[in-house]
Amino acid sequence: MEDNLNFWWIYALLAAFFAALTTIFAKIGVANVDANLATAVRTVIILFFAWGIVLAQGKLPLLATISPRSLIFLIVSGVATGLSWLFYFQALKLGKTAQVAPIDKSSVVMVILFSALFLQEPLTSKVIVGGLLIVVGTLVLVL
Repeated sequence: MEDNLNFWWIYALLAAFFAALTTIFAKIGVANVDANLATAVRTVIILFFAWGIVLAQGKLPLLATISPRSLIFLIVSGVATGLSWLFYFQALKLGKTAQVAPIDKSSVVMVILFSALFLQEPLTSKVIVGGLLIVVGTLVLVL
């Protein structure tokens, strides 16, 4: 089990790869479609996909074990995700992919700040410098 914990970065790289594909496919798909309608279509696909995995793995009974606190935070996270997708698709429809995506990914800097504020995660010099480099890189790509 402990060996599996060292492979978090593989999942992170796969997430980045599929996020990149998501942006390209979404830009093409939203070209002649209302951005909110496009988000709704995407969301339905994700809904079926995620619940299909839960059902296929036999994890549905675990739903009853989620604590009220966790459920509240998962619901709020879902609302935040929905808002993020709605704004992202609108930005993709109106802007250039190579500018929209870096601004969207600048959320990493916000995560660093929020994790320090709300989760008391340390703001080390390495984290601060990395965050500043992300800001500078985003500005270089966007301006």
